[in-house]
Amino acid sequence: MKNLFFKYIIILSAVCTVTSCTNLDEKVYDIITSDNFYQTKENVIQGFVRPFEHAYWVCSQATFQIQENTADHFMTPNRQGHWLDGQVYFRLHRHTWTIDDSNPRDAWNNNFQGIIYVNSAIADLTKLDPVKFDMKEEEMQNYIAQLRVLRAWMYINLLDMFRNIPIVTDYPSEEKLPMQVSPQEAFNFIENELLEVLPLLYIKEGSGGNGAKQGEWTQAGAAALLVRLYLNANLWIGSDKSNECATYCEKIINGEYGSYGIAQRWDAPFDWNNETCEEILYAFTSSYGYSHWVYDGSMYWWGAPFKAAPYFGFYDWGDMNHRYGLQPGLDLEGKEYSWPNGKPVRKFQKYPDDVRLKKYRNLGNSSREGMFIFGSLDYVDEVTGERKLVKADNGKYTIYLRDQVGWFEDTDTLSLSPAPSSGAPTMISDMDHADQNSGWCLIKYPIYRSEDVGKMESDYALLRLPEVYYSLAEIKFRQGDKVRAAELLNTVRKRYYPENSASLYKADGSDLTEQELIDEWGREFIGEGIRRTVLCRFGVYTDAWWDKAQESDDHTMILPFARTILQANPNLKQNPGYPDAD
Repeated sequence: MKNLFFKYIIILSAVCTVTSCTNLDEKVYDIITSDNFYQTKENVIQGFVRPFEHAYWVCSQATFQIQENTADHFMTPNRQGHWLDGQVYFRLHRHTWTIDDSNPRDAWNNNFQGIIYVNSAIADLTKLDPVKFDMKEEEMQNYIAQLRVLRAWMYINLLDMFRNIPIVTDYPSEEKLPMQVSPQEAFNFIENELLEVLPLLYIKEGSGGNGAKQGEWTQAGAAALLVRLYLNANLWIGSDKSNECATYCEKIINGEYGSYGIAQRWDAPFDWNNETCEEILYAFTSSYGYSHWVYDGSMYWWGAPFKAAPYFGFYDWGDMNHRYGLQPGLDLEGKEYSWPNGKPVRKFQKYPDDVRLKKYRNLGNSSREGMFIFGSLDYVDEVTGERKLVKADNGKYTIYLRDQVGWFEDTDTLSLSPAPSSGAPTMISDMDHADQNSGWCLIKYPIYRSEDVGKMESDYALLRLPEVYYSLAEIKFRQGDKVRAAELLNTVRKRYYPENSASLYKADGSDLTEQELIDEWGREFIGEGIRRTVLCRFGVYTDAWWDKAQESDDHTMILPFARTILQANPNLKQNPGYPDAD
């Protein structure tokens, strides 16, 4: 664990594993009894960090799946029996979920459980006398302010997904079930919380990343949440907050909240030592053997084929599992699909000199190149020393990852169409007809070798400075200032291309269109858990893409309340377009 302050998460992460992350009915007071627990400053810190561990877990669970599996980059198809799972991923992909599906329910429960953890910690810390614990009042108030920011982030998640949510700042009970508020009221609450606590947070000092402060909310992190809130205001509450958004973007960029900068290396914000990266505004801390939800099976660990672990040289956790692949850009004749969105690989290949397009390989000593795995995956057998190729989990065919979906199996690698011997009944490319060759894989966070010091050490970058640049660029674009928009985007993009590359946007911004902006948000933040929000903000979330039809209305831009949630709280009214609970 890189941050001594957050070593206490280690103590509490085991509690999360056996209780909170598996038991949604758990009561907060079953974990910490405030009157007896707080005896030392160490106890105060332990009580403070408990909600952070849960919040980190939230990132890797249903909220991430809703952001990515319902959008146009990721897919979890039926790989010949793997991941069929009652077709739940079909419904996420095609926006045909029901009020009995687990993902909307879990996204609601997970975030609100975290909010209750925060409320519990705030209630406890507010009652404590800092002097008794050898603390200054400023220090205690900073802890409380950080908790309020963490709660605001979870409310942003809920407002984005559900809109009509309750605002709870204490303990709900069966006698006092929470009532929904309007999206405007929820927005106002989040905004006021962030504005009130901003002066109480510390400003990052010096350069070279967050260092030992990684995992703590600072003024820049809170300001970045305001940027995200204001950028999406028109979507969430029908009110334009572009000026407010631009103001906070400029403040962050100009260093008002500390010294930050765009990393020269594209992979620095995702690398094992990213606490030294200057573009991280907020990250959840990770460490091998302790909390590392970024490498959980619900997130990036299951983003590669079943038997791919030898390709990375990481043998500690056994097999992988191809839960997440990238949606195809080519049909089964090798022709590019015509939909404007989706096709993430093709969007990257528009600029072929992009360094991220190299195949992912570990270079040794906790270093890597490339961001995708594709084609065949070679490795050296540890026992025999022979060079081998990764095979399917059943051993029937050698993996050859394609930007296509179908039953390819042992089809010749030069063929753009499945061979008859593959067993495919027809030339079908959809969520129900994929094999283990289907789709490139995104390896954004490195999977280093078992002997590397940096294995599974990457902190999860929740907020990066490029989001501030891209948010301001979007505002400038919408205001007609393409010159400034192109300048902002190129400030980030130049690290991906050789010097003087033609892939950079023209200085006059003449090659910037709304579609290009949607695509560029996708390239920069692929797999970072914000894609659904971006598509909704641009009004294209209900459009067609691979194996998803154009929708007749836009009700799926807001998720339904699950049947069990409605039954548990009769004060909640179902969102438009969805049935009520029986």
